[in-house]
This record gives sequence, structure tokens and C-alpha cells, in this order.
Amino acid sequence: MNDLSSLLEALDQAQAGQQEVVIATVVKVEGSAYRRPGARMVIAQLGDSTGTVSGGCLESDVSKKAWWLTANGKPTIRSYSTGEDDDELEEAELSFGLGCNGTVHILFERIQPQAAVSESASLVVDVLRDVRARGEGAALATVIGSHDERQVAIGERVVLGPSSGLRTQMRERWLARMIAEDLRAVLDGRRSATRTYEGAGGDIEVLLEYVPAPRRLVIFGAGHDASPLVSMARLQGWHITLIDARPHFARAQRFPEADRVLAAPLEPLPELAAMAADAAVVVMTHSLTQDRHWLGQVLQCAPAYIGQLGPRSRTERLLDELPAQDREAPALSRLHYPVGLDLGGDTPDSVALSILSEINAVFNGRNGSMLKFREASIHAVEASIHAVDVKLEQQAGLRMIG
Repeated sequence: MNDLSSLLEALDQAQAGQQEVVIATVVKVEGSAYRRPGARMVIAQLGDSTGTVSGGCLESDVSKKAWWLTANGKPTIRSYSTGEDDDELEEAELSFGLGCNGTVHILFERIQPQAAVSESASLVVDVLRDVRARGEGAALATVIGSHDERQVAIGERVVLGPSSGLRTQMRERWLARMIAEDLRAVLDGRRSATRTYEGAGGDIEVLLEYVPAPRRLVIFGAGHDASPLVSMARLQGWHITLIDARPHFARAQRFPEADRVLAAPLEPLPELAAMAADAAVVVMTHSLTQDRHWLGQVLQCAPAYIGQLGPRSRTERLLDELPAQDREAPALSRLHYPVGLDLGGDTPDSVALSILSEINAVFNGRNGSMLKFREASIHAVEASIHAVDVKLEQQAGLRMIG
């Protein structure tokens, strides 16, 4: 189960018991840190927690202090240093002396029971639910720094979804309009960013967070070696569809962890375009006839990744036997064969690990090499959009961007 599923399950349980929870969210990272902005925990009243905001170093303190930090009902930010012990830290900062040389800023906010289902109560809960239900990412803006909370308060939000549109919980309309424009760029680029806006009361720092939907995996082939691939993808919280032309193979009982198991004849599948769009696809039926059919069908779609199981010569034979329009399809550039990273091993489990590793590398824009040889930062650095001066003309209520 991935973070999104586990967090929503915890919110469902709180709602069923009419219990308050605290959501702790990483909103800013300086230096090195295990989790990036957008990582969340749900902390129940009795101290039970779901999710992580670090590699296990901060969770205990976050859980212990979440309730008194939000006792007044207002969102608040706490900073944690993971560098060496520092006696000069500000009172709001805690040093854990881990030697990781980073500072993690965490937003704490109290969520009332009705907020788990009420659209007007908590935009962050709404966003998480919408992303899972619609299967599409969203862009969420959260105020994380304000010099004048009478103007803009910590935790005020704007959200933009491809289908759900724009929703705001922000008093200053001029700021909400500006943020909405930036959220469109975040949604298109699928990458989080921070931006500082300057209003009449001073700087306003905002996290522009891309909230991704669970990744989707379509597997063609319901042989015994598909089982570990399904299980490993399920551990990552992916939505899994398994398809095979052999009804005695494509049975839900054989793959209880798959979201959908479909027995489909070797004919054009009308729903395949939507199913494969922006998804990872693996063709592994061990049948030349099936592989040729499904590979040709997938090449006419727009997946983010296509993996073909089998030796290079076998896949090249399949491609040679496909119609010309399939061999010239744009999706051919996203075909990986032989599928997987070069990890060694020949068991179904090791093959599944190799395949899932390559898919993750492709989705994350990496090449799958050893981290010991990586010179750049391990984690992608969130973009910091340049500060924009916003001067409000008080009488006319206008804004100008300098």
C-alpha cells in the first residue's frame, strides 16, 4: 500500500469513529532529507500514526507533539534540524544530531471528523480523495510563510485539478489568482515548486505541490511469473490491470492483488487507449501470437513505458512481423527490450524486481545506475520560482507585478 492509500485509509477510520486527526506535511526542505515536500503523516488522537515524514528519525517527536502544537486549532509549522547538534538553533527548531545536514519544515494541522468527507472543511483531504478517485494528479498550493497573518495565514490553500477545476480557501483574491496561474505550470510540469509573493504586509511563501495519482501498470500475460510482478507493484500502491487471451490463466482468483484481471480475445480492445495512457505496460505472455498482437495494440496508444519480455532477437522478430504503422508509431521510442535493469538473477522474483526497477527509473527520469557513482543530489530539487513583487494600490484595490 502506498502513502496515498494508507493515508486515506487512516482518514476513513477516523471519520468512522468521529475522531479528530492531525495531518503533518513536509512543506520545505533545506539541505539533505529522506522525504521531500508533500510527504505526510496522519496522527490519531491516541498517538497512532500512518505515513512518514523522514526515514524514521522524526516520526516519534512529530506524533508526540502534533496535538499540543495544534491545540488552538490553527495550522503551525515546526522545523527539525538533522545536522550536527547546534546550541544556536531557534526555539522553533529541534536538532536531532543525525549528521544529515538538513532542515525539515513540517506543517501541522488539525482535521475535524467531518473534514474527511466535507469539501468545505479541508482542501488537503479533498485533494487526496480526488486524486485517488479520478486517477489524475492535482496541483495544491499551501501558504507556508507569512509576515502578516491578518492578511494571509499559514495553511491557506488553492487547488487546481484537470477535471475538478479550481478551488480556494484563501482570503486574498489577488493572491489566489496569481497562484492559480502558477499551479497550471506545476500541473503541466508535474513537479513541485516554491514561490515567494510580496504583498502589502510583506513576503508570502507558498509551496506549489504536485500531488501525483497512483501509478498504473498494465500487464499482458497471466503466467506464473506475473504474480511477483503484481505483488511488487501492489507494495508500491500502483493500480494494476492484468490481461490475457487465455481465460483459464486470466482469473481473478489467481491474482487477488490486481485491481482488474481481464480475459480478452486477440481483437482490438476499445478501452486499451485509456487504460494504457501514461501508464507502464509490460508484455510477457510467453506466446508469440499474443505478444505480437498486444505489442502492436500498445504501440498505437500513448503509454509512458513499454517493456517486452524475452531476448532481443525475439522482440526484433515481433517488430518485423508487425504492420508498418505499428513499427512507425511514436510509442516505439518508449519500448524497452529486453525489459528490465541488468541486476542478474533468473527467478520470477528477480525478473520482477528488475522490471519494476526499470519502470521506476524511467518514471523518475533516472538511468538506474548505482548511487555511489552519482555526482548530483540523490533527490530532485524542488524548483524555486523567482520572487515577484506585488504592490497593492490600497484605494483602487489593484495589483501590479514589478
